[in-house]
Amino acid sequence: MKNSAGKRHQFLEGDEDNSNESVLIHIVPENKSRWNHIEDLDAFFSRVYYYHQQHGFLCMMLQESFELLQFAFIVGFSSFLLKCVNYKVLFRDDPNFTNTSKITLSDVMDGPAECVASFTVTMWTCILVSLFCWILRLVSVIYHFFQYSEIRSFYQSALQIDDKDLDNLTWHEVQQRLRKAQQEFQMCIHKVELTELDIYHRILRFKNYLVAMVNKNVLPLKFKIPICGETVFLTRGLKYNMEFLLFWGPWAPFDNSWHLRDDYKNANRRRELAKDLSKVIGYIGVLNLLLAPLVLLWQLLYAFFSYAEIVKREPGSLGTRRWSIYGRLYLRHFNELDHELQARLSRAYRPATRYLSGFSSNMVAIFARNFAFLAGAILAVLVLLTVYDEDVITVEHVLTLITILGAVVAGCRVLIPEENVVWCPESLMETVLTQVHYLPAEWKDKAHTNEVRAGVAKLFQYKAVYLLEELISPVVTPFILYFGLRPRAQEIVDFLRQFTVDVVGVGDVCSFAQLDLHKHGQAQWHASLTSDERCSFHESLPTGENHLEEAEGGKIELSLIHFALTNPEWRPPEAAEEFLTALRSLIQNELIVNPLVQQSVLSQSRGIPSLIQSLARSCSLVPPSGDTQSLRPKNYSVIGRGIAKREGPLGSRVGTDNSSYIGGMSANELSHSDSTLDGLALSEPVAANMALSTLLLRDIQSQHRRNPQNIRNVVPGVMPEIRESPHEDNLADPDEVAAVLSAAVKNLSTGSRTVNLK
Repeated sequence: MKNSAGKRHQFLEGDEDNSNESVLIHIVPENKSRWNHIEDLDAFFSRVYYYHQQHGFLCMMLQESFELLQFAFIVGFSSFLLKCVNYKVLFRDDPNFTNTSKITLSDVMDGPAECVASFTVTMWTCILVSLFCWILRLVSVIYHFFQYSEIRSFYQSALQIDDKDLDNLTWHEVQQRLRKAQQEFQMCIHKVELTELDIYHRILRFKNYLVAMVNKNVLPLKFKIPICGETVFLTRGLKYNMEFLLFWGPWAPFDNSWHLRDDYKNANRRRELAKDLSKVIGYIGVLNLLLAPLVLLWQLLYAFFSYAEIVKREPGSLGTRRWSIYGRLYLRHFNELDHELQARLSRAYRPATRYLSGFSSNMVAIFARNFAFLAGAILAVLVLLTVYDEDVITVEHVLTLITILGAVVAGCRVLIPEENVVWCPESLMETVLTQVHYLPAEWKDKAHTNEVRAGVAKLFQYKAVYLLEELISPVVTPFILYFGLRPRAQEIVDFLRQFTVDVVGVGDVCSFAQLDLHKHGQAQWHASLTSDERCSFHESLPTGENHLEEAEGGKIELSLIHFALTNPEWRPPEAAEEFLTALRSLIQNELIVNPLVQQSVLSQSRGIPSLIQSLARSCSLVPPSGDTQSLRPKNYSVIGRGIAKREGPLGSRVGTDNSSYIGGMSANELSHSDSTLDGLALSEPVAANMALSTLLLRDIQSQHRRNPQNIRNVVPGVMPEIRESPHEDNLADPDEVAAVLSAAVKNLSTGSRTVNLK
């Protein structure tokens, strides 16, 4: 047995008769045996990741403790309001209450004995069920306390990271230390070294399956409703039930977190397994229906206590938007961690909001203006009377009326479009595309239509719609499980068998997450990257013959580029590396096809799309100086608090040094640019490179759809920040890179259409 560094060997020889034989004894030092051969690396790496993202042990335990107290408070306070308050006295409706003075708390509150005596059987049932759930949650919190105590020790002893330093480290830096710890402690005994993809596989094993199922439309999430048309329904409760049924429940197809049951890999048992899974889904659906009243009651109470104060303070808050749960799965790359997804969606939030706010119904606007006028007039009178004499506020229901009228006025203002806004739907849609990366190709040049608006609204929904869906989820979920998911049991069984591969040292993973272009790539996304001279690359590309195995929307290609950008040290497989190399070549080929755009153009602020300027300025391959300290950008954006939520490495070669001059302008001058992506280019180079790659591949796909025979040869070149190897140290001329990028994107934008990012 071969030992890793720091581990000792002892050879114990036998007696003289067995002198030719020896036994190798592997002894792990006590200080390292704690982290040697961790059985469930999926759970361990997931806890390591969430420990970093949730800012350490103290923050996590405080959050869970307060959630425990919050649960007890909601149950106790709701019981108190229902049975322990004398509302007749409070509202002076009790004829036996003759006190004409001011009502006190003691007048309206019943005593403890009287309060408990008034509890009905239904009330006691709800309290006992809540107490049972609270005890289970308490056990879970105690279990998490010991789990994350172990993770804290791992951070401190193995990774040499204190909790106070977590917010100053990106996940990429933590991951690199985790890989070094593998070499020393051998957490995984099946592999000497862990790659970035191995770690992502273990953290995102089941999420990759969900993303693939949404991509291949295996799960029943889209429904046609009369009058409303096609709608998407996916709530936290429904998602939880699906994960329970498919991944970690006692009757799930997976034995444990890393192994799919052998029966599901046997095609001969597919029908039998489908029947068994169908029965389990049916039973869970019926159980959800039985528990629906209790879950619905909890949802109502939780929503009331959570949103009542916010709505009172900011009535228009429910008119803001958020990315839907379905949208987060639809837009997610394979092998994309939560903070990486959130960073992309946060950057897309503002342009998506502006795009949808440009649509307005004239009829709704007319109603809103008139209702706002009527409510505002009455509100103004009541406010003036209150200012003149404060006793007006004591008149019955006056305060309630003022509150309701204020909410009506605020709500109507949300529905009234602004008059002095210049709305460019195609430009805004393209800006959204540069961040979300996945939008149907049929939406191109149709951003102004209601059909596209409705599609975007499914991904980017109102908070009011989200809240309504969560409230009705306990009632709707049982029917979706029984009548929607249960009939698809056969498809789910076939999907798990066909798209599960066994990876050494990792276990069973979704084959889409392997980023295998030959198996799951789409030929139309590679049409312009194929040439006769590159026979090996041509052979490694998908043929397009088996559409059932293709990932939809170029998900494999874009996921591969995103993973390569966020993990620059990763060594991709040969086919993937050839694809990335060909993509680099495409940019220089665009320069040859379109030599009219020169370096001098970049120094002008007019006559060129701002997106071209932004991306061209951001993409120098390396800072001009050879100093390694200059690799860390001096200007970077922060998603949330600290840099823990940042995509990729903070000091990657993708970063641009502020002292460098690109395109004839200094970084200091660029920082004062009005363009949204100008700041993005300097502070988020991974996002800028990803935006450029998305637009280029979209252009390839669009050209292939218009003319499948139009296949362009490519010339070997350089693609910004998608390295041919992690040790590639050839310096690139920033002026040449700027000219290359400007030419590529100018050809993509077709000359006449400009991208307005303001």
